[in-house]
Amino acid sequence: MMNYQETLSYLYHTLPMFQQKGQAAYHPGLENSIALESHLGNPYKKFHAVHVGGTNGKGSCSHTLAAILQSAGYKVGLYTSPHLLDFRERIRVNGEMMDQQFMIDFIEREKSFFEPLTPSFFEVTTALAFSYFAHMKIDVAVVEVGLGGRLDCTNVISPDLGIITNISKDHTKILGDTLAEIAAEKAGIIKENTPIIIGEANKETRPVFMRKAEEMHAPIVFAEESSMLMNITPCKEGGYEYTAISPFAPGAERTLIQDNPYLSQQVPYPITIQFHGELGGYCQPRNTETLLHALSALFQQGYQFDENHLKEGFAHVTELTHLHGRWERINISAPCPVYCDTGHNTGGMEYISQQLKNQECEQLHIVIGMVNDKDIKGVLAMLPQNAIYYFTQPSVERALAAEEIQQLGREAGLNGEKYPNVPEAVKAARMHAGANDFIFVGGSSFIVADILASLQGPK
Repeated sequence: MMNYQETLSYLYHTLPMFQQKGQAAYHPGLENSIALESHLGNPYKKFHAVHVGGTNGKGSCSHTLAAILQSAGYKVGLYTSPHLLDFRERIRVNGEMMDQQFMIDFIEREKSFFEPLTPSFFEVTTALAFSYFAHMKIDVAVVEVGLGGRLDCTNVISPDLGIITNISKDHTKILGDTLAEIAAEKAGIIKENTPIIIGEANKETRPVFMRKAEEMHAPIVFAEESSMLMNITPCKEGGYEYTAISPFAPGAERTLIQDNPYLSQQVPYPITIQFHGELGGYCQPRNTETLLHALSALFQQGYQFDENHLKEGFAHVTELTHLHGRWERINISAPCPVYCDTGHNTGGMEYISQQLKNQECEQLHIVIGMVNDKDIKGVLAMLPQNAIYYFTQPSVERALAAEEIQQLGREAGLNGEKYPNVPEAVKAARMHAGANDFIFVGGSSFIVADILASLQGPK
């Protein structure tokens, strides 16, 4: 019988893992997933689900939705990727990571079946997640798409609602070179007669989503085109204060009737709600808009929650679900604030770079590293040139070498030294920073994972 560490080693080193190997670990198609799920008794049929796809914002939306459902008393499974520190972050029930022993027993019991299929790491992980959710008798799972949508192994589920946050260029070797091609892959999660919420769309992607929705007879809502957010105020301490049309009415259009003696008829006006969003980052208002429409769609399907649950979920998402790495302040000894963010492609970096450029400080220090299958030049071109850079590399096989990103950075007008690993780069930034400066750590989920792991110390 394997212990937990041996089971992890088996998963990481026996099965091809995209987190480490990239495209070589990607298995397109649902054949293995269907075989695994059938063998396990199709556990995904034992709970409700919401399916969340898109290029950026999937994690924030998934965790916030899970937090709101938890606040309403539902027993909620949350399946996301990648993890930052512990594999079991990917599979949670009401915010708590999967039980170690369940994972050990599952791999020990089922590996004789799945090994002949030569499945990917993510295929086995998804089967494990759905089995655990069924074992825990959850009410609803919030399931984040791994990569793409149409051929992603999470796409075996039949959800109550689909969400596609946005489309930008990422994993182009797998999903396609144009936004329309990528959108077609993401649109693969649109199911027959199942509502779909599109967070952001443009002239290239909107027709793709419309065609797929019409084909599947799926009610479709473009969140940007029917905005529910009425006011957005950034908070000095982080996050946002929002005023919005309440989603807890059919179509989010229910009205109160105001009696006015000066009018010959009653005047309708929208029910509004004010709430605090804990998550900072310039991208979060877009995610919030998407979630308001998602909540409205679920409410119309009979999900039982109200404004208090919405407020609790938005205000306490990190406490309820243990989300990390979204414009998060790092608890580290430094003369100035240190923040990190997992944004890692041009779509995500568009928001981060703008936030960095607007940061009030005397000197900006940026610790950055990336993996080698991203649009490195596109990301670097967005970053502020007046910052001091600390080029480094994450501790994964896909890492772009520190000297390479330093060279690409210089070509983009970004100047700084290179460092062999993330802790060394952050240490240098802390040494050079003054009390009125600002340190940012990012470029990849794995950069964030490395700094958070270094703060935990040796295991």
